[in-house]
Amino acid sequence: MTKNGPRSLQLLRFLDQAYNRKSWHGTNLRGAVRGLTSEQARWRPAKGRHNIHELVVHAAYWKYAVANRLLRGTRGAFALKGSNWFDRSAGDRQWPEDVALIDRVHQDLRAAIEKLDEAALDRPLPRSASTPFTLISGVIAHDLYHAGQIQLIKVLQRNRRA
Repeated sequence: MTKNGPRSLQLLRFLDQAYNRKSWHGTNLRGAVRGLTSEQARWRPAKGRHNIHELVVHAAYWKYAVANRLLRGTRGAFALKGSNWFDRSAGDRQWPEDVALIDRVHQDLRAAIEKLDEAALDRPLPRSASTPFTLISGVIAHDLYHAGQIQLIKVLQRNRRA
């Protein structure tokens, strides 16, 4: 049994819509990468720009960071060495593993939100001015932002071949 009230449940619904559930706004983050090959995920729109694979791992990192902050008040250690941006220039095996990673991290974030008491949503976290509501809303927006970015990269990639 969760302690979630209406606001927590609404945040969970928005989180899922931004990541992997149907919603009115169109393609979500998981939908944007569905069916991509590792070659497509590694393609860069220009030198020095991030590829889709890097965007996926970046989004996984921030889902992890928010979940960890909600549960422990710290960042902790992500599954991959480093933080924020991870080079994904090569490695066919990495792509399916990293898609599985973001799926796992999304579920971990959901579980962290489900553990929150509704009243805690607006209380600043330890050593922070941020509230759980702010962090959760931010990660929802982050998923949607990168979903749109990935959709644009896919269009650029298709146009390059046309």
